[in-house]
Amino acid sequence: MPAANLNTIRATIEARLATELAEDPAIPVVFHNVPFEPTPNSSWVQCLTTFGRNQYLSQGSTTNSQNRIFGLVTINIFSAAGVGPGANYTIGKRIRDLYNRVNVSGVFFDAPIGPEALASPAPEGYFQTQVRVTFESIEEL
Repeated sequence: MPAANLNTIRATIEARLATELAEDPAIPVVFHNVPFEPTPNSSWVQCLTTFGRNQYLSQGSTTNSQNRIFGLVTINIFSAAGVGPGANYTIGKRIRDLYNRVNVSGVFFDAPIGPEALASPAPEGYFQTQVRVTFESIEEL
């Protein structure tokens, strides 16, 4: 069997978020390396999927063996500054519920961390919180 397609794993993660946040109330979602100009005083979400270390699950050659692929989804939630954290925490709960210890198309999500408020939002002018979720997937070789 061929090695795992990291774009397929990434698409599984991103599609889940995009589908959820398209529901009412709809919230724009931005992904890695995609230009976006936020509307002032609005809420929006940035999703960053990264892959980290891997682990052998079985010894053997490059066939009939398995690897575990680990990764991290970092979801930045932005809302208008100066009106409190309510909007971010409401969006954060939607995101936590979406990924909290579920298995989606062979991608296993751990318990989420956050939403945690960030002291220095980027871009400036927004209140920013962050939800992080580690994940893993099994690669069949």
